Amino acid sequence: MSIRENKKTGIWSVDFYTPGGERVRHTAGTTSKKAAQEYHDRLKAEYWRAEKLNEGHSYTFDEAALQMLKLSEGQSDYETKKRHVQYWREALGGSSPIRSLTSGTIMQNLPTHTTHAHRKPTPLTPATKNRYLSTIRRILNLSVEWGWLTHAPKIGRFKEPKQRVRWEPQPVIAALITAMRLPWMRDVSLVAVATGMREDELLGLLPSDVDLSRSTAWVRAENAKSGYARAVPLNADAISVIKRRLETAITYVFERPPLKTDKPIKISQVDDRDLKRACRAIGIENFRFHDFRHTWASWHVQAGTPLMVLKELGDGKQ
Repeated sequence: MSIRENKKTGIWSVDFYTPGGERVRHTAGTTSKKAAQEYHDRLKAEYWRAEKLNEGHSYTFDEAALQMLKLSEGQSDYETKKRHVQYWREALGGSSPIRSLTSGTIMQNLPTHTTHAHRKPTPLTPATKNRYLSTIRRILNLSVEWGWLTHAPKIGRFKEPKQRVRWEPQPVIAALITAMRLPWMRDVSLVAVATGMREDELLGLLPSDVDLSRSTAWVRAENAKSGYARAVPLNADAISVIKRRLETAITYVFERPPLKTDKPIKISQVDDRDLKRACRAIGIENFRFHDFRHTWASWHVQAGTPLMVLKELGDGKQ
C-alpha cells in the first residue's frame, strides 16, 4: 500500500520505492486520506523526475539539517538545535526531500507534550514550541540560500506570555525555609536555592549521583530538561544537607519519611501545601517551588557571575 493510516493517531504516512530502489517511508502529516494520497503522488513524481529526467539532486532533510548544525557549531544553543533536529528527523523522516516539507506537515508534527521522570506528560509552552519551529525554520531558510529550495514554507509563531520571574532576597528565603513544617521540604528547598536544580532533578537524585569529595552532584540526562547530563557544584549548605540525608537514603537522596510502611516512599513532587503554609506564615504571595531556581539565578547575577557561566550552571533553560 502506498499510504497507511496510524490507527492510534489517525495520521497517514507514505511508503514507496524510488526508481533507484530507495525506500521512502515517513509521515504525510495529515489525517486526510485524500491529502495524504496527493502528497504521496507529488513526492513520488519528484523522485521520478529527479532520477529519470536528471532534474537535479533532491536534497533530504538530513542533508540540510547536517549543514545547518555545522554552521551552528560553537553557538550557545547548539545542543538545543541538535535535540530539535533529532526530534524532527524522527517525526518527518530524515530521508524526506527538503522540498517536500510544507507548513501543514510541520505544524501537524510539532510536539505538543513533554514528559517528566516523576510526572504525567505536560503540555509544551508556546515558547518551547517556538524553539522547535525556529530550528526547522532555520534549516528551510538556509536551504533557500543554498539553492536547494525556491522558497521556504511560511511558518507562524505562537504568542508567548510575558515571562514570569519571581525571586526573594536571602533573609526572606531563610525565613521561608525555617517556616516550613516538614523537615524534608526544608532540605529540598535549601538545596534548590543553593544549586538552582529543578524539582525533577532534585527528586530524581540518587546517592550515586553525589560526589561529596568533589562537592558535585550529577544530573542524569533523563532528569535534565535539556536532555543532557551536567555536573552541579555544591556549596557548604547543600553539602551539609545532602551528607546528612545520605546517611539514611535508600533509593533517592530526597525521600518522604516512612508513613504506614517500613520503606520510604519516593517523592513524586514537592509538598505545595507546606510551601503555601510557610508563605502565609511570613507574609509573601505568589511564590512557587520553581522560584527557588529564579532566586538562585538572581543571587548569582547580583554577585557578578557572568551570564554565560550562569547559563552553563543552570542548563541554559528555565
